[in-house]
Amino acid sequence: MAAEPARPAGDSHVGGPRRVARVVLLDPRDRILLLHGHEPDDPADDWWFTPGGGLEGDETREQAALRELAEETGITEVELGPVLWRRQCSFPFAGRRWDQDEWYYLARTTRTATGATALTELERRSVAGVRWWTYPELARAHETVYPTRLAELLRTLLEEGPPAGPVTLDTEIV
Repeated sequence: MAAEPARPAGDSHVGGPRRVARVVLLDPRDRILLLHGHEPDDPADDWWFTPGGGLEGDETREQAALRELAEETGITEVELGPVLWRRQCSFPFAGRRWDQDEWYYLARTTRTATGATALTELERRSVAGVRWWTYPELARAHETVYPTRLAELLRTLLEEGPPAGPVTLDTEIV
């Protein structure tokens, strides 16, 4: 029987899908902040994704969203809004399969300067930077972006505002 892969430092996940809180962070110009990630040993295998990560200990998803945002971007001056979307996903990364239950929170900030303050060792090896994207830029992007319908979801959010309750996105298995 194969040994269970080691969990990343700080990840207290045990059994079932990993519980994740993500942040759809918008600035005053309605640009969304995305992180540029890649496989630790293959920078050419890259994608863009929203800030966020797994819950630690007994923290709530809201607490995890704010902590992860601060750690990955240095941004703490945010107004955390409602859960916009929920998504189940499964993907290979860093030599293991990640099964996640993700909740996406809306947040707004007036601060656009970023600077990671507490990346894990794995994040230091796999996060190449951050970028603010407009909806048109995201809609035209040829890069891989997760969730895969993010441009469409952002357009709906900007045109209609937050949904009355969280929208369940299609399961994504990579």
